[in-house]
Amino acid sequence: MPLIIFDLDGTLIDSLRDLAESANEMLASYGAGPRPIDEVAGMIGDGARKLVERALAAAGLHSDQNEALDRYLAIYERRLFDSTRPYEGMADVVTAAARRSRLALLTNKPEALTRRLVETFDLARHFSWILGGDSGFARKPDPSSLNYLIEQSGATARSTLFVGDSVVDAETARRAGVRLCLVNFGFGRLPATFALAPDEFSATRSADVSRAIDDFLTELSLRR
Repeated sequence: MPLIIFDLDGTLIDSLRDLAESANEMLASYGAGPRPIDEVAGMIGDGARKLVERALAAAGLHSDQNEALDRYLAIYERRLFDSTRPYEGMADVVTAAARRSRLALLTNKPEALTRRLVETFDLARHFSWILGGDSGFARKPDPSSLNYLIEQSGATARSTLFVGDSVVDAETARRAGVRLCLVNFGFGRLPATFALAPDEFSATRSADVSRAIDDFLTELSLRR
């Protein structure tokens, strides 16, 4: 059976404002001013620790990073649902995909917070596996977590599609040798030099993700 793996932030949910405002509240606790949301967006994707590290550096702070991470996570947990919502149509994409494939969620976000989000938005029931950045694997773009999901599902690299929004996600998919659907309605901030391979999918809205999944599954069925 095929496997479709989704990233979370910037792919299924729009969490940018809550992430940015939590980072800025953490900075304010050290007496620093806020960073622009677009700037914080460029810091997201490699896990909470990297976000905190980058925010401190941008503010010129030399605070203890472990303490700053604890502050940030406490703030973010309180703000988790202030403005975060699934992107329009993405809940329907997940529901439809679950009828035709096994699904997994792979994110660098802490697993406990990830599970709270997908459970609140009634998405958790669709995923056979949910892995966060603290689930015991190296964080994306290391492909070990993605390879683990392939192995657990009984799929192969050829029968796996990864849906994400960032260079980190693209690199993860490519290192694992799986197909990629890259959404550009998230906040992955792709560099101008980034280019998709001919067999990789691009999505500007949720309907494009559905179409990419359909095309991918059709291709698989024709190969049999």
